[in-house]
Amino acid sequence: METPDTRPERRISEAGLLVLALLLAVGAYAVVGLTRDARLPAGLVSYGLTLTALFAVAHFAVRRLAPQADPVILPVAALLNGLGLVIVRRLDFATGTDQAPAQLLWSVIGCGAFVITLILVRDHRVLDRYRYTWAVGGLALLLLPLAPGIGREINQARLWIRMGPVQFQPAEAAKVALVIFFASYFTAKRELLSTASRKIGPFRLPAAKHFGPVLFAWAISLAVLIFEKDLGMSVLFFAMFVGLLYVATARAIYLVAGTAMFATSTYAAYLRIAHVRVRVAIWLHLWDYVGDRGYQLAQSLFALGTGGIAGTGLAQGRPDFIPFASTDFVFSAIGEELGLLGTVAVLLCFLMLAGRGFRIALSAGDGFGKLLACGLTFILAVQTFVIIGGATRLIPLTGITLPFVSYGGSSLLANYVLIALLMRVSAGPAPERAKAPVARERP
Repeated sequence: METPDTRPERRISEAGLLVLALLLAVGAYAVVGLTRDARLPAGLVSYGLTLTALFAVAHFAVRRLAPQADPVILPVAALLNGLGLVIVRRLDFATGTDQAPAQLLWSVIGCGAFVITLILVRDHRVLDRYRYTWAVGGLALLLLPLAPGIGREINQARLWIRMGPVQFQPAEAAKVALVIFFASYFTAKRELLSTASRKIGPFRLPAAKHFGPVLFAWAISLAVLIFEKDLGMSVLFFAMFVGLLYVATARAIYLVAGTAMFATSTYAAYLRIAHVRVRVAIWLHLWDYVGDRGYQLAQSLFALGTGGIAGTGLAQGRPDFIPFASTDFVFSAIGEELGLLGTVAVLLCFLMLAGRGFRIALSAGDGFGKLLACGLTFILAVQTFVIIGGATRLIPLTGITLPFVSYGGSSLLANYVLIALLMRVSAGPAPERAKAPVARERP
């Protein structure tokens, strides 16, 4: 852990990186206006002041509540969020929609959630007390869209719930809750899950009863895939679980068993669910569907090809040709107007987030903190891979969002809570509570 003398240096570095992120985001917004109307956009000042106030508050909250926290995570998130706002606004100009004000409002709410998380979670080990509360809450949120009356099916996937005027995806909050549960559970059961009592071929296996968690997670991911028709969240949830289990136990058998079980269930879903078959058929034979259901993916590939190395320039492409470009295909919109250089820069930002997350896990002083940081980082990394892989036709298309960049309040809010927890683990207990004893719930 860093000494108190290093705290100011970390926060000064964070402040400098935040200024750079704000300059890039506000500058990109100005370029969009200049290219489109040959003048600065009308909302440039309010946009710049809002982002500056937003991340200044977040920075001072970190300075006060988590002075030893990682100095890179917040600026990178701010840069991705700012770039996402610019792309959403640019698509508004092209399509006649007005999504950017709502996205900016969700950015404000997300930063508020970031600060509140740091205030409430002064010591990440406190989360370990409520292991089964997180499990019940996470499962309830994950399966809530199946509830009659409030669940909503959009684009053939039942991911949403509506309560009055508010509509959101509860699975975004569920993934954070379930990471906390699994980190706590694996910390308590690590020795049992790691103990090998029999040998089958090249593998040494623990007792059969210890495969219960794998079966449980497999059943939940299968329910999400079959009943909610959400391939992306199903992959994200199970990949996070198996990866975290492997980190906790260092047993390759769990990776093999988990991968085999998920592949088997996915193939069964492919045979029984028309929606999944269509997604796979479009992936394998795109040009047979280019005039119909493959149109969206084809336009994504055309956009990436049009962008070339340096891109067409902001507001000089036609990313509006891609249906749902602000959500499912925001990476392709970036690729068209910023080119290979822009997409590589975005990928490097996500790689930096993943690298810092795993570094936090390695340096955490307790087992729960290590697994929590690993699980949170797995979520960011796998979600990024799944959405970019779908947009580039590396894997079948799914419906999840690109963290911090895609339009969507549920995702933005959950990801700000996620990075707040990562920063709390990196900082350790808040100064005023560093010596407070932390009770554990008995397994």
